[in-house]
Amino acid sequence: MKLFITLIGLILILEGLPYAASPEAMQRWLRQILEMPPEQLRRIGLIAMAIGFFLCYLAQKSGLFG
Repeated sequence: MKLFITLIGLILILEGLPYAASPEAMQRWLRQILEMPPEQLRRIGLIAMAIGFFLCYLAQKSGLFG
């Protein structure tokens, strides 16, 4: 449970960092996202999820990270 809470905390830090560091750039970026077709957003999301899953799998099943 400690690892899960730490993971949630790290996700929130990483999600909030761009908004705190450069809110104007994030507003421009969000406007660009609104103009993208839903299919392209879905593809980007699926690719990001696949990469994340692969990294989690790699970290857990291989000896590369300790």
